[in-house]
Amino acid sequence: MSRWMGIDHGSKRIGLAVGTTEDGFAAPVTVLQAGPEPQILAEITRLAGEYDVDGLVVGWPLNMDDTEGPQARAARDFAVALQRASNRDVRLWDERLSSFHADTALAGQLTRSKRKARQDAVAAATFLGEFLKNEGPTSAPKPEEIQT
Repeated sequence: MSRWMGIDHGSKRIGLAVGTTEDGFAAPVTVLQAGPEPQILAEITRLAGEYDVDGLVVGWPLNMDDTEGPQARAARDFAVALQRASNRDVRLWDERLSSFHADTALAGQLTRSKRKARQDAVAAATFLGEFLKNEGPTSAPKPEEIQT
């Protein structure tokens, strides 16, 4: 069994979730406000230690035609920096539509502002659960393996 942290990287907020390969279940943890990259990397590394995770999976927002746009490149670059900072196994996972699924899951449950504050962690849990259930720890690419 291994424990993984999902990271929904964004320019304003960064959602975090944790799950295990044993049951494939992932739960939202928190949302960080985006800031200077060194501080964010340090905070994620600290939380990875606190939650005793073996690896980190960064959501990779590919376009619907499987190409990499600006947000996907930014997520990949962030994953490279995270790998260096955390000294952990870092993988990328296609996160297309995870925010849509998070919105759907939260619809009607919270006020708009509370929903927005929680959405990124729920999106991270959504794609982390898919990663865990679909052999992600052994099949998902490492950031340096991506051909640009």
